[in-house]
Amino acid sequence: MAIFVYAENINGIYKKAAFEAVAYAKSIADKAGDSVTAISVNPTDSSDLLYKYGAEKVINIKDEGLKNFSAKAYSEAVNQVFDGKTIIFPHTTDASSVAPMLSILKNFSLITNVIEAPESLSPFQVKRKAFSGKGFMHAKSETEGVIVTVSQNSFGAKENVVSGSEEIKELSIANEDTKVLSHEQSSGTLDLKEAEVVVSAGRGLKGAENWGMVEDLASLLGAATACSKPVSDIGWRPHSEHVGQTGKAISPNLYIAIGISGAIQHLAGVNSSKTIVVINNDAEAPFFKSADYGVVGDAFQIIPALTEKIRALKGR
Repeated sequence: MAIFVYAENINGIYKKAAFEAVAYAKSIADKAGDSVTAISVNPTDSSDLLYKYGAEKVINIKDEGLKNFSAKAYSEAVNQVFDGKTIIFPHTTDASSVAPMLSILKNFSLITNVIEAPESLSPFQVKRKAFSGKGFMHAKSETEGVIVTVSQNSFGAKENVVSGSEEIKELSIANEDTKVLSHEQSSGTLDLKEAEVVVSAGRGLKGAENWGMVEDLASLLGAATACSKPVSDIGWRPHSEHVGQTGKAISPNLYIAIGISGAIQHLAGVNSSKTIVVINNDAEAPFFKSADYGVVGDAFQIIPALTEKIRALKGR
């Protein structure tokens, strides 16, 4: 029986989180001796992108009524084509709202925020993040089927090219009650939640006019930019860049925090980062307790010097 995966797209474009979910499903399928079937709603990207990560079959749901996202309608659409016992979702905002509704429709277990391949398949047992990323637990499914959401940047979008086939599924799902307030737009800019490197700054930068050095460093590293809650509240940076307990939770390979004290609310959104570098002129800043590397000093001297050093190393 196939291992299914929900390949999320934004405005028809597959994001890295979809590829990571497919790669995760492929790792389970290889262990179980099964194949991978991906499900996507109204994609415009080629299914070849999913074959690249191990999806041997792609079911493209076509439904004009699903142009606007609705967790209820999307869960009903996925339910109509999903006929397996295991389905993998990326742990994105939208997918994480579809998964629990599907678990109710199927009466399957739901295990969220997993960070590793399962320890066993029968019963399904896997390590997941808990307590806002401050701890871990080993969750076990005791139902016939299981639905899993994979924490972004935890498993990796590992290529595993296969020959695949595509099936178009025409549906007509009722979606009258959908109210679109806002939705992440697909663009050429780096997605903060998918970024492997994030450069973030706080009130220590003293003003919006000083963000140029943060953007220069981020550009050089191929990184996304982020900020603390006070910075977005003041209006120095857009709210879409706010990371923390009440903002976006991220898990990049490298998180560079500049002029951020490290309050518990901020840590809740970034403590899943694999490596944390803190730059602050206050040696007593609480963030240093959570840092892998810490630099005590003036960011206005350190960041330009660091940028120039990296630029020299890259030969730019």
